[in-house]
This record gives sequence, structure tokens and C-alpha cells, in this order.
Amino acid sequence: MNTPADRTYVLDTNVLLYDPKALFVFDEHDVVIPMTVIEEVDRFKKDLNETGRNARTISRYLDKLRERGSLKNGVPLHGGGKLRVDYDTHGADLPITWGPESNDNRILRSVLRLAAESNVALVTRDTNMRLKCDALGVLAEDYQNARINVDEQYLGVRDVTVPGPVVDAVYADGSVPIEKLDLKDVHAQEFLVLAAADAPSKTAMVRVDKRKGVARKVGRHREGVWGIFARNKEQLFALDLLLDDSLSLVTLNGVAGTGKTLLAIAAGLKQVADERTYRKLLVSRPIFPLGRDIGFLPGDIGEKLNPWMKPIFDNLELLLNTRSEQSGTNHKPEPEYAYLLDQKIIEVEPLTYIRGRSIPRQFLIVDEAQNLTPHEIKTVLTRAGEGTKVVMTGDPGQIDNPYVDAMSNGLTYCIERFKDADIAGHVTLRKGERSELAELAANLL
Repeated sequence: MNTPADRTYVLDTNVLLYDPKALFVFDEHDVVIPMTVIEEVDRFKKDLNETGRNARTISRYLDKLRERGSLKNGVPLHGGGKLRVDYDTHGADLPITWGPESNDNRILRSVLRLAAESNVALVTRDTNMRLKCDALGVLAEDYQNARINVDEQYLGVRDVTVPGPVVDAVYADGSVPIEKLDLKDVHAQEFLVLAAADAPSKTAMVRVDKRKGVARKVGRHREGVWGIFARNKEQLFALDLLLDDSLSLVTLNGVAGTGKTLLAIAAGLKQVADERTYRKLLVSRPIFPLGRDIGFLPGDIGEKLNPWMKPIFDNLELLLNTRSEQSGTNHKPEPEYAYLLDQKIIEVEPLTYIRGRSIPRQFLIVDEAQNLTPHEIKTVLTRAGEGTKVVMTGDPGQIDNPYVDAMSNGLTYCIERFKDADIAGHVTLRKGERSELAELAANLL
């Protein structure tokens, strides 16, 4: 009887296109690539986007492995297992109700044939493929290496009960040593809402500074930021991170209408246009998927980008009070933020062409980051030059990318990986402030 130690993993196309290094993460287990998967990968290799680059990377990996021996017979991997390409495209017949021949059905035929010989599991990111395997009595798994396995998602904020004198010390000194909080698992730049044990109404808000071993009192920012004022404590914490130029990375997530993008743009304008801390405010978002050709829209690049970047312009209009009245002619007046664009104080562009760039001394906002894969997030962050601050915003509940989910998208991955980094901070915004209707819709629908 076979045991999990003898298991052979068959990789679906979507796994390899998501992470080409999936070929090497199964340790002592054997890995099989059906010929149909090779053919599907070949169809993507000329695409000028992240999927095309991954397809070409897979081909290079397989060609390098081919130098070690025959892929048909199996090539040893460093983990102890073997990788082979299954060149047989035939297999057990599927029920007639499964429809016409398709690449998915060809892969399933291969899996069924291999399952008759050994303990086999199909690894696929496609939920329907896993359902089909279940109907056929074949093991199927999601690609777990892509998922962040955490008991509780990191929020960047927590409530802590402390002795009354600790709260008094925060107001008297502006900070308190971390050891007085008696917390063993505190994270770098984490926000703590301290409540006195003897008087729960007596509270203080602090941010952890592990480098100096203290938790500092959070300022109120009563003067506002470009006319924007924090409406709840999470927004106040977000501004505290966004306005701290000692941090190189800030991540903000939350449902629609919580103010993620608006706060980021307001903080960016303050530090670029007013304080000159950064040379430029660069706002970018994926034209889904990352790298999709924008040539199918009419007009110049500005006109092509306008539908994709309209949410950014909406926030700029709110900040700058656009002229809403027409001047008596049929054309609309130029929005007030146009001068910021003309003077290159703000640049709005897609993430399509970010690979290979170096971005120094800029305040970079990446909106809708939940649609990026971890590899794409790495591509963005490695573009940051000296003195650049990167702000990632997004809602893991609104994912359009079929290759990622709430626990495997690049934003969630980035939050979890950087939660202990001194130069990074995170806040989850939970209260909608766009309107009463928007918050109700986010909670009920």
C-alpha cells in the first residue's frame, strides 16, 4: 500500500504559470508534467506580460533539467525526487457527459492513467479541476506553497490591557519601554491601543519601535493632511505610517470605502508638494492582468489609461475640489489636478512597464495590489531606489486575478512577510467612511 511519502505530484498549467519554481518545491516526491501542460505553456511564451515571462522561465528550467538526462525517464531533483514529462496523451475514458475533448480533460486522462500505477495527486489552482478530480476519485490539492498559512491575519493593530501607571507614563513621557507592556510576540511598527486595567476608559494609542525598544504615543494630526482628517483610529494609524519618512514600505488593506487610496494620495501630496521629502508622487495600479496590452483602447496613452486610472483621478478631484461648472461651452473645464500632472509632481501610470526601472526618491503608491502575485510584488519592491517609499493598498476580498485568492495574493503575502521588518508598517482599515450606503453594502452584500 502506498503512503504519502511515495506520492507523485502532477502539476497543472496554472501552477507553473503562477510560480515556475513549483518544479522544485516538492522535496523527495516525484513530479510529473503532462505533455498537454507543456503545450499550454508554449502558447503563452510570446506574451509580453508576467504570464509570458513565467512561461519562458518554465521552458528554460526544463531545458536545463534536460541536460542532466532524459525528461521522459526522469531527472533527479535536489530534494531527492525526480521530475519527468509524461509524453503519453491518452488515458482512461471520461464519462460521456464531460463534454468535448479539452486540455483539462486530457490532463485528467493522464492523471487517471498515472493514478492506476501509483499514489498520484493533481496540484492545481483551478477549483473546477479539483472538483472534477473529486468526482473521478483522484486526489487533488491546491498549490500550498503559494498560500500564507496563518492562524489569524495580521491586522497591525491590537488592544492591550496594561496597569494604569503605564498609560500615565505614555502621556507623561510620550513613550513607554516595550518590556513594561509584557508582550512576547509584538511586531515591529505594530499599533497598540492600551487600556488601563483599573479604569478601562483610560486609554492611550502607541506604535512599537523595536529599534529603540519603546512604544511611542501616536500623534493626532489635528491639522489634517491636504484637507483630509482621520475619522477613526485605523485611519489615524495609517496617516502615522504614511507620514513617517523613516519607513520604506506601508501596506494598507480593507474593504471598499475605508479610505486606503485617499489617505495614501493625501500623504504623498503633503510630502512631495509641501515638504519636498520626495521628488515625485508616482501612482500606479495593475491593468489586469499585470502587463496586459493597452493598445485596444483608442487615443494616446493618456486616453488609453484614463478608464483604468479613473479611481485615482476621482481621489485627486476630491482632494483638489475640481471645477464642476462648465464654462458655457461644450467642453469640460480642466480639472485642478492637471497642473500637478503637467509639472510632473504627480505621475499616474500602469505597472506594465515597471520591470527594469529604478525609482529613487519617490513616493510610490501601488493601488489594487491584491491582484498581484507574490512574484509581481517582488518585482515592484525591487524597483525602489534610495529614498523611495512604497505604499501598497488593496482589498483581498475584491480579487479579479484567477491565479490568486485571499490568502495567496501578493498584498497578503507582503503583509505577512514584512510584519517584523523595522522599515515596514501595516494597518487594516475596517470602518467604511465613503458613505453610510457604501459601508452598509460592504458589510451586507
